[in-house]
Amino acid sequence: MTSVDVGRAALAMAISEDREDEQNLKQRLSSRGITVTAVDFGGEYLVSVKKIIERAIVAAQRQGLVNANHVGEGAVAGAAHDALVQITPKASGLNVGGKIGLARCGEHLCVAIYFGVGVLHLNEVAVGMAHRSLPDVN
Repeated sequence: MTSVDVGRAALAMAISEDREDEQNLKQRLSSRGITVTAVDFGGEYLVSVKKIIERAIVAAQRQGLVNANHVGEGAVAGAAHDALVQITPKASGLNVGGKIGLARCGEHLCVAIYFGVGVLHLNEVAVGMAHRSLPDVN
């Protein structure tokens, strides 16, 4: 399993339509050895950055993607931050809403963030993704 495969899984979770779709993906990816989770977010972009990173960390810990220590938390926080940095030029000063997809297989951890960015009904879309390598949790 490569980082590209794990990135694809994270992105699939981020763009999943609803909880039922997430559960189907989770089962399918689990059979391939990939652990995944997703979490929604929304709000004013710059104000929400810290909350988005925190939500990614909590989701990763709850689903067993990372251990509750500085190594696991730091990997998720760093990848989530890098994914957000990719979107910052487009989202600064605007409202965002979307989903964070996280995937882990072995030493590969990927975070994908799918956004709707805009004001009122004038929305743009954006995707950011990042990878971290960390010791296997097993």
